Amino acid sequence: MEPTIYLFFKGTCLEAMTHYAETLGGEIENVFRNADAPDEESRMPGSDDLVMHLSMRLGSATVMASDSPDDMYDTPQGFRVQIAPSSLSEFNRVHEALAKDAVSVEMPVGETFWAERFAMFTDRYGTPWMLNFEGMKAPAG
Repeated sequence: MEPTIYLFFKGTCLEAMTHYAETLGGEIENVFRNADAPDEESRMPGSDDLVMHLSMRLGSATVMASDSPDDMYDTPQGFRVQIAPSSLSEFNRVHEALAKDAVSVEMPVGETFWAERFAMFTDRYGTPWMLNFEGMKAPAG
């Protein structure tokens, strides 16, 4: 059994997930919009363009997402999507793409006792991220 990340957005699901797929090397596999629902009762409130469900393959993981009606949307809290780039240059590339126009920066890029580079921020779509490149500080083994 593996956990699956499911993200919710306020009308920016397709834009955000397309950005994540391009930045992280993922592939969007399925997109079901409000307009795809078989009848009015099956639709969520809002425009036909809202995403009811989307899945993206990212390595061996699946990340799912949807838009959320305004009255059902809560700002994400209590978690972060953690990414561990394989090199310093990859860390810098991913950070530049995801942190552009961030709504908040909880920990700017810096070195820690466990990682050569680490950062925590919430991107322009409201997704909280944590990037970690251990580099030479990775445990031996």
